[in-house]
Parts: sequence; C-alpha cells; structure tokens
Amino acid sequence: MRKSIIFTLLLVSIIFGACKETPSDITSIKGEIELISPQQVYDAIYKDRSIQLIDVRTPEEFKGNHLKGAQNICITSADFKEKVKILDKNKPVYVYCNRGGQSAQAAIALKELGFTKIYDMEGGILLWEENKLELRN
Repeated sequence: MRKSIIFTLLLVSIIFGACKETPSDITSIKGEIELISPQQVYDAIYKDRSIQLIDVRTPEEFKGNHLKGAQNICITSADFKEKVKILDKNKPVYVYCNRGGQSAQAAIALKELGFTKIYDMEGGILLWEENKLELRN
C-alpha cells in the first residue's frame, strides 16, 4: 500500500512538473542548457556583440519587438532545424521567446542537434520588459 502511494505521488509530481511554462529542471541536462535571467542576457549582449541570439517566436511577434542583435528562427516553423544549421554549434547560443516555454523546447532541440552550450532566457521577453531592459522595434 505504501509503495502505491509513493508511486502515485511521484507520478502526480512528474505530471504537474511537465505542465510548467518553463521547465525548472532544464539546467540539469548535462549542463549544456543553462536557464539564465534577462539581466544576464542583457549583459552578454553588451559584452559581446557577436553572440548567437535567437528569438524563437513567430516573425510577426519578432517584428513587434525583439532584443538587440537577435535573429528570428521560429520554433514552430517546419524548417526550424534546417535554419539553425547556419549557427556555429561550438559557440554559445542564447534563445528566448515570449514567456519561456518555446525557448525551452528550442534549447532541447538545439542540444539534440549537437550544440554545446545553450542559454535559455528565463521568463522570455515578458520578463525582459518587466525588468525594463531595452528592446528593438
């Protein structure tokens, strides 16, 4: 009886954990994907203007506003994996979306494609705006 209760609790925690907008355990994937704050991304952008910064939102969302130096490669487009092949797999790549869910998916896809260091911006562009950081229109 005790084992079945423990199993049920474990199953429920896994199900609820999978429903989060941004997976909290994303940093546990062999250290190749790191969840970082908007301020850390901001600092990276201004420290190194040649970083690989990917906005994985739709082109329409990207046109509305985006981070300085970002290129738009939409995670929901059928050719996402083909388009990211232009990036250097050995250079760090930073990804962001609207709230964090799609960038987490993109980060996992990039890891599966062999990228060695991926930074996923926590909270997406909404948290960026909340922190009153600069955007491009």
